[in-house]
Amino acid sequence: MLPRKVEATEARLDGLALPEGGGWLRAAREDALARVRAVGLPDRRDEYWRYTDPAPFNAAAPGANGAAGEDVFGGVDALVVRVTADGASWDGALPDGLEITTLTEAGAADIHWARDLYGVLEAAGSRPVSRPHAMMNTAFATGGVVIRATAEVKRPVHLRYEGAGDAVLHHVVKVEADAALVLLETGFAGARHATVAEVDVAANGSFHHVRVQGRGDDRHAHTHLFGRLGEGAAFRSFTLSQNGTVMRNEAVLDLAGDDALAHVGGAAIGEGKFHHDDTVFVTHGALRGESRQVFKKVLRSGATGVFQGKILVKEGAQKTDGYQISQSLLLDDDAQFLAKPELEIYADDVACSHGSTTGAIDETALFYLRSRGVPEKEATDLLVLSFLAEAVEEIEEEDLRERITETLAEWLRG
Repeated sequence: MLPRKVEATEARLDGLALPEGGGWLRAAREDALARVRAVGLPDRRDEYWRYTDPAPFNAAAPGANGAAGEDVFGGVDALVVRVTADGASWDGALPDGLEITTLTEAGAADIHWARDLYGVLEAAGSRPVSRPHAMMNTAFATGGVVIRATAEVKRPVHLRYEGAGDAVLHHVVKVEADAALVLLETGFAGARHATVAEVDVAANGSFHHVRVQGRGDDRHAHTHLFGRLGEGAAFRSFTLSQNGTVMRNEAVLDLAGDDALAHVGGAAIGEGKFHHDDTVFVTHGALRGESRQVFKKVLRSGATGVFQGKILVKEGAQKTDGYQISQSLLLDDDAQFLAKPELEIYADDVACSHGSTTGAIDETALFYLRSRGVPEKEATDLLVLSFLAEAVEEIEEEDLRERITETLAEWLRG
């Protein structure tokens, strides 16, 4: 490792101590810390950080105090789990087929199923591209929940984040064979919010994830979502974001079983110092896998959007169907969008495609709406919603899809 990286990494680690707790959790933390020291923290010279400055995530302190959350899913019949930087709580009985506890409680048990996943999917997802911030999370996470679905869980689980300061959370989710789970996330647990979620979906299991990163201009967020899919498993994830300073959402998915399906998408709108980065890595390692990456951003007044997406098809993963699209709508000349789509294919009977575009508002469509009496602001909002619709359509449940559309419309109205 280069001397500058050694120095920066040790400076960040100086004064940090692994959280209390022994047994399997302690061993996983120590392993992650060793891996951080082996690869070092990233800087702008690293290929996957060329477009986003990692400094806010490398710094010792968050540097901002603002954190905001919105109850987008209010009214949904969900199990609400209030999650802070060092704890979690909920009211009432758990739905049938659902087990949930805090990371701290799971780590205190000598034997726990989460032992086989904590840090394991993260470590696997850090190859061939190292993800030192995820390793840091595995080593130093002070909060998080451990969720297991053993059947089709009728009520969604809603993780509602609360708090300020520096939040490092690590979730472990296991969806057993033929089980199904809907997981919702809203808000931020801190001004600098870092989460890692390791999700294992067994054969014919279903995991559906919708995350809303609400408004608030003074925050940083870095999330990692690691998923492993068994035979016939389905994994769907969608993230909605607005404003903030630096926000980077990474998804690393491994279609390890035949006939697995993974859809990951997102919509983001922002202005000013908003810097939003979606980095996705999908690996097809089995037969007849299907994956979709659909990301759209609307930017103005100096905002920057980044998309880095890769589809890797391993040798023997025949009949793979991979699709990737990233698009941005720039509302003025001060915004910018940077995209790096990638395909790496070692099988010869596959259908994989990717595309990326950047454009402005369609003046003809805008003129059409104005000519029929629609005010310019309202007409622009309609075109923005229409542009984002393809990404929102990735949400399978109609109720959740409508709530996201309504939230976007409300955000645009200001």
